[in-house]
Amino acid sequence: MTERTKKIKDLFLRHYPHSVTELNYNNLYELVVAVMLSAQCTDKRVNILSPALFAKYPDTKTLAKAQLEDVKELIKTCSFFNNKAKNLLGFAKMVEEVYGGEIPLEQKKLVKLPGVGQKTANVVLIEYCGENLMAVDTHVFRVSHRLGLSYAKNVKDTEKELVRKFECDLSRLHQAMVLFGRYICTAKNPDCEGKCFLQEFCRSKKSYKA
Repeated sequence: MTERTKKIKDLFLRHYPHSVTELNYNNLYELVVAVMLSAQCTDKRVNILSPALFAKYPDTKTLAKAQLEDVKELIKTCSFFNNKAKNLLGFAKMVEEVYGGEIPLEQKKLVKLPGVGQKTANVVLIEYCGENLMAVDTHVFRVSHRLGLSYAKNVKDTEKELVRKFECDLSRLHQAMVLFGRYICTAKNPDCEGKCFLQEFCRSKKSYKA
């Protein structure tokens, strides 16, 4: 790890010592569903719509038997709700039929579930298990490129670079970079002169899209 990377890492961990997801959930099922819904949708919006969904379908057993149109209606204010509703039903049915109603906590098994890609699987394992993993969403992608931590053109390669450079404390760094990108290093009008504590390391204010 270079001295520059170490300084960036230390500053992230110092400013966000106990960072966790802003998604509301009470158990593993709710966490996975919330993370699935949060793709290209704000956590705030997911937190508004998820209580009604969880009240009607509190687990994979009930969700697996749900009517597609009913799930669509419950999540219609979420972006890409049509595809997400189909994935939610597919996810619940696979958990019931293949894993006996128990959501697997292994990356290789999680990514095989409908609607659960590598980013979603990593976020779940980071949040629920504290695993030493990095998940790259739009915020992490933008922040890592602005800081010159990665110049990769896609999410997977960016994840590999961050894992290689940071090595450890990845789960805490992921959460820190998400919050930093969400509230300080925003896509438009980043707060460079105000709250940014990494300005000396910034390479570009360009808005990078994952």
